[in-house]
Amino acid sequence: MKKVLFLLALVATAMWTMTACTSKTEKETEEGVNNFRIRRGTNLSHWLSQSKERGEARKEHIQEDDFERLEQLGFDFVRIPIDEEQFWDEEGNKLPEAWELLDNALKLAGKHHLRAIVDLHIIRSHYFNAANEGGANTLFTSDEAQQQLIDMWYQLSDALKGYSNDSVAYEFMNEPVAEEHEQWNQLVAKVHKALREREPQRTLVVGSNLWQGYQTMKYLKVPEGDKNIILSFHYYNPMILTHYGAWWTPLGQYKGKVNYPGILVSKEDYEAAPDSLKPQLEPFTKEEWNIDRIRADFKDAIDAAKKYGLQLFCGEWGVYEPVDRELAYKWTKDMLSVFDEFDIAWTTWCYDADFGFWDQKKHDYKDKPLVDLLMAAEGLEK
Repeated sequence: MKKVLFLLALVATAMWTMTACTSKTEKETEEGVNNFRIRRGTNLSHWLSQSKERGEARKEHIQEDDFERLEQLGFDFVRIPIDEEQFWDEEGNKLPEAWELLDNALKLAGKHHLRAIVDLHIIRSHYFNAANEGGANTLFTSDEAQQQLIDMWYQLSDALKGYSNDSVAYEFMNEPVAEEHEQWNQLVAKVHKALREREPQRTLVVGSNLWQGYQTMKYLKVPEGDKNIILSFHYYNPMILTHYGAWWTPLGQYKGKVNYPGILVSKEDYEAAPDSLKPQLEPFTKEEWNIDRIRADFKDAIDAAKKYGLQLFCGEWGVYEPVDRELAYKWTKDMLSVFDEFDIAWTTWCYDADFGFWDQKKHDYKDKPLVDLLMAAEGLEK
């Protein structure tokens, strides 16, 4: 009799579970909310973006063992930056090899239980670092350039729409640099409308103006009523620490000591620095940087996510490889603590380049303690 009662209880429990799961699924379907839930990931950078590798070298750069490694470590998604110049020639013709590599990458990501964000990183009409390299962006002043951006996403959608809404998301442009915040807001609305006509439920990642800055999130206008949007910001502050020695930034010329947490540059180190650098160094001699400062910087982004009821995502953060590792680890610990505290998903910049933890040439970790730190973070609830 006890066995019969036990079996009846099991059946009842199973039926209740099936009913609960079915109800949840129906509710999610009615509301049109995807299950694209992300926690911790990394950028597969300098592969289909910001790289001159082509042919066999590009094919071999990212392989299945990379996705397998990320899965085994405990990552649950990847961000894949792609550039227009790798996917279309100057006449707008598709370059097949890059499309095949992206398709294969998404298949491998799925095979190894990794969701993926396809990020259109650099386009010919917009480059986030154009001002520093003597270039100019035409995207925000040219209707033709904006239509070309939409057309690129039409073609990407045609190629990627077969992937589940729960496994692949689109980030339609990286680090916008518009003179006026409203220029970016208007483009967001335009691209959002165009993509929604093709894919009503695909998760879209939308960042804030001026390099996806946390401080401009309060000016971002998010399309109303669309719950399949993830809000994104990037964070590399303080640059004197995260980009120490970076040749492409003026602060990278500083050779003195940096402290963290606390006052980043001492008065003695400031006085010893070249006069040309002192105007940029001065703020770091006065402000204290610590976990409280990071928490305060994130406030506008956190408030925006709460306002719209959307998930928040830090799409880029990390420390340049030459930076003193102990300082890098202290900053990383503080970043992870704030991410965990406010349920912020993240992708490190990056997997295997000059901010990364993996060395593709040596096929070994170049910073295993960093990986251990990242994997020790709580992350978000699954």
